Amino acid sequence: MTTALLLFLAVAGCQQQQTTATANPQAPSRGGFNIGSLTCNVAGGVGFVFGSSRTLNCLFTRTDGTAERYEGTIRRYGVDVGFTRDSTIVWMVFAPGSVAPGALGGEYAGPTAQGTVGVGVGANVLLGGSSNQITLQPVSVEGSVGLNAAAGVAAMSLRKVP
Repeated sequence: MTTALLLFLAVAGCQQQQTTATANPQAPSRGGFNIGSLTCNVAGGVGFVFGSSRTLNCLFTRTDGTAERYEGTIRRYGVDVGFTRDSTIVWMVFAPGSVAPGALGGEYAGPTAQGTVGVGVGANVLLGGSSNQITLQPVSVEGSVGLNAAAGVAAMSLRKVP
C-alpha cells in the first residue's frame, strides 16, 4: 500500500472511533465527582512514526470558580504520522472527592486516537495525577488543523505553575 492510502485508512479509523466515543459519553469507569474542568492549549508539531510530544499550558477551573495554572507535556506512543497546528483540549476532571491545590500535578496515561484531515478530532481519557485518583474525560476534543493520524497510548505530565 502507498503511504497516502495508509494515512487515509488510519484517519478514517480514528474518526470512526472518535464518533463512537463522543456519541456515547459515559461517566469515568473509576467513578468520582466532577470537581471542575481542565482547559489546555496544545502546541502544534510534527508526529513521527513512533510518536510525538507536545507542550501544554492549562487552566484548571474548579466547580467553585477558583483556578490553578498548570504546564506540561502530552506524549503519544504508537502510530503518529503527520503535522498539526496549535489546538485546545477541554477535559472534565473527576476525583473521589475534593482535592488539594496542585493535586492535578503528576503523570497521566490512557489510550488515544486522533484523525486530522483539514480540521480533525481526537479523544484522550486519561487517568493519573498526584494521588493517581484523577480521571480526565474529554468534553471538547482537539480542534486541530493539519494532516495527521495517531493511535496508541497517551502519556501526560502536568506541573502546577506557582
